[in-house]
Amino acid sequence: MKRFRIKGPAPALSGSVRVPGDKSIGHRALIFASLAEGRSKITGLSAGLDNRSTAELFGSLGVQIELGEHEATVDGVGLHGLKMPQGALDCGNSGTTMRLVAGLLVGQRFGTRLIGDDSLTGRPMRRIVEPLRARGGLIAGLSGKKEGEVYPPLSVAPLLEGEALTALEYSSPIASAQVKSSLLLSGLYANGVTAITEPVVSRDHTERMLRALGVPIQAMGPMVVLDPSGWDRRWSGFDWEVPGDISGAAFVIAAACMVPGSDVTVEHVGLNPTRTGIIDAMRGMRADLRFTPKGEAAGGEPCGDVRIVHGSIAATMTAGEMLTRMIDEVPAFCAIAATAGGRSDVRDAHELRVKESDRLRTTAQVLAAFGVDHTELDDGMHVHGGARLEGAEVDSQGDHRIAMMGAVLGMAAHGETIVNDVGCVATSFPAFASTMASLGADIVEEDVE
Repeated sequence: MKRFRIKGPAPALSGSVRVPGDKSIGHRALIFASLAEGRSKITGLSAGLDNRSTAELFGSLGVQIELGEHEATVDGVGLHGLKMPQGALDCGNSGTTMRLVAGLLVGQRFGTRLIGDDSLTGRPMRRIVEPLRARGGLIAGLSGKKEGEVYPPLSVAPLLEGEALTALEYSSPIASAQVKSSLLLSGLYANGVTAITEPVVSRDHTERMLRALGVPIQAMGPMVVLDPSGWDRRWSGFDWEVPGDISGAAFVIAAACMVPGSDVTVEHVGLNPTRTGIIDAMRGMRADLRFTPKGEAAGGEPCGDVRIVHGSIAATMTAGEMLTRMIDEVPAFCAIAATAGGRSDVRDAHELRVKESDRLRTTAQVLAAFGVDHTELDDGMHVHGGARLEGAEVDSQGDHRIAMMGAVLGMAAHGETIVNDVGCVATSFPAFASTMASLGADIVEEDVE
């Protein structure tokens, strides 16, 4: 087992760093490269395990992929060139991989089975299974701890000759880019229009990439429409660079915001407005954030440098549309809120109950360990900030974002902090400890029995 050992409070953090490539964008780039006709080159990929799971899965489907630490060369097989795998397709810990690939597999003439690790096996899949079935997909999962829910493994039966996926008009009860993307990917194989409406707009990486590849897709606020009529269902290989992950950058930014005297720049990070809720929340806290635009990356993704200079911050509230745009960054936000004056609120975050952990519960447990006054709610959290933080020993419970939250709180706390079971951080930010150490934090990653 691995753990972080942090001595705090840290000295002022300073310098410039890059964070791993955005794994949400990396997943999609690998998928679209696999379905392209010709060779694609993807640079800036995360070295984490999640993107590797997607690359290895498509290798099992007959796609030739040469995968380096941060890049991939992909010889695409076209929309109809995937082959039946020899065994089950292992998605590892990646819910994005399972949900998106399920949308592709329901349109194939061969059967498959999607499996994952213990954490992924406990994550809900009815949200994609039901709408995929509604358009003719033959997909099923297992029952589990919640009545009426569907859990992995997922089994997909082949479409027979003469069968095809049908048009679909679907109003999603939740704002979920994974649901939306799964249905759009299934729509690439459908014989009619795919129209999806969400309560609010979720991250739009899939739509941007499809548009860049010439796929006939339109977005009108929270509605997305893919109409394949008249389209030849083909696209060529491409060269794309994946920008840095705003979710990983959030923990670097949080640490600099929390440690007095800090001045840190995160370079070439994705600034897609459907992902920058954490930035807007920090602006609401009056954090000193400065931006330098750097153009566009993969599939039209805006990117730039983000500089954070430590200063006094105020409490704020995040909910609704803003919360949707920062759902993965809530643990980082709660860490920052622990050092703000007053009560900060998180609401409308029900989705965090079904992440790698019950992320509201584990966030509350970490706050409690550091002596932070808080109240856990069904859909969020009240965090009363401003008190002196004391070093603590906490457990990640297998959740990479909880591990990083514990570490940044430790950098602002007095005394030693131990974060146990941090091997999970490799899914998104393998070099987290060394990156923070390069900025001046007293943090080491240790192997323990």
